[in-house]
Amino acid sequence: MTPDIPAWARERAEVRPHDPQWSVRARAERTHLADLLAPWLVDGVEHVGSTAVPGLAAKPVVDLMASVTDPDAVVTGAALAEAGWSYVPPELDGRPWRRFFVKPDASGQRRAAHLHVIQAGHPRWTDQLRFRDALRGDARLAREYEDLKRRLSANSGHDREAYTEGKTAFVARVLDAAPPGRS
Repeated sequence: MTPDIPAWARERAEVRPHDPQWSVRARAERTHLADLLAPWLVDGVEHVGSTAVPGLAAKPVVDLMASVTDPDAVVTGAALAEAGWSYVPPELDGRPWRRFFVKPDASGQRRAAHLHVIQAGHPRWTDQLRFRDALRGDARLAREYEDLKRRLSANSGHDREAYTEGKTAFVARVLDAAPPGRS
């Protein structure tokens, strides 16, 4: 691994059986992030993604989402970096609607958590919550998603972007069927 690219940036997307500790880790991170992001926080910090769905197999990376007044102000503040979060600039992330952070594990080799910092009122906030809640509310849908994720991990886990892209149509279908959510 070159010094410019951290090991966690090339980590394989491996789906693992559900671990109840994911929600414990998420609660602790949410509390800490709420304190760190207090000057900008609007709608709080939410646990989203597959680790937020009880019983669902997932990559062992806790996804968190924060709604803030100014995502760029969060980036320029030092609080997240001091707390171990690594910023992934939009030109690398490829998702201009968010500011993205990765928290590596103690070894620095694997991802422990992701933080999606989103402008308050952005539709992605509601979409992320609607998708999570749809999976929480429908065991059949959650299993279908788990099966897809396992196939994608086996076929393209070495390419995280391909893994993520492979879920796009499923997510869109779920959001089209899900009732309007909270914002």
